[in-house]
Amino acid sequence: MDFQLQEKVALVTGGSRGIGRAIALTLASQGMHIAICGRTQETLDSTAADIQKHKVKVWTFQTDVSQLTELEHLVNNTLHAAGQIDVLVNNAVTSTSAPFNELTDDLFRYHIDVKLMAYIRLARLVLTPMRAAGWGRVINIGGMTARIVAPLRITNGVVNAGIANFSKQFSSYAAQHQVTVNCIHPGYTVTERVMQLFSREAEEANTSIESIIAKRTEEIPLGKLVQPDDIAAAVLFFCSPMANMITGQSIAVDGGSGEAVMY
Repeated sequence: MDFQLQEKVALVTGGSRGIGRAIALTLASQGMHIAICGRTQETLDSTAADIQKHKVKVWTFQTDVSQLTELEHLVNNTLHAAGQIDVLVNNAVTSTSAPFNELTDDLFRYHIDVKLMAYIRLARLVLTPMRAAGWGRVINIGGMTARIVAPLRITNGVVNAGIANFSKQFSSYAAQHQVTVNCIHPGYTVTERVMQLFSREAEEANTSIESIIAKRTEEIPLGKLVQPDDIAAAVLFFCSPMANMITGQSIAVDGGSGEAVMY
């Protein structure tokens, strides 16, 4: 299938590992040139080498997304190198697996800056080149804690709920420029961060991580954990012509584990 994405440029934050890496590789497989940012240059370089196997251009930027000036440099450097930004995938995340009594003001502020504010700031920054092109896609990755109560992921819940709301609000403004904005809520996805969460849950319950993984898997109607490639497939759909008239939506990729009825 031709997704009509050849020669377009995607900027993927947190693109060097986990879900972001899978997204970058999937978009590259469709002929998109890729800019990725992350915290560790070694990991960025490793992912870039895999992206280049798809015979596309790739740029890496070591970035602290909690800082506005670094986000401005990220966008400006991407535009200087690639000449355009057609797709923004906001994916960078931090996470603190802890109960409420362990969460300080600084932890809340940092998580808000790394995820919610970084998403907002980058959406604002990329809208200018997208508006000039008359086409664009903004896809925000915000976990299922936007919809559920998770005692060890309270900071995640606060920012993910904000991301879902911002995605809807921003979509109305961006639509006049033919830019769509959508949000994806990953369920329990096999990443380093989720394994750390399972480890903390096992510690709290005085049990093994294997038992926690088995318990979480049982809660998923499809009977298996989400893979990063499952999230990447949803991103590809939102980038494609099949989603030309879809904007302002939040979709869960969770194997059916979310129990809330969403309208």
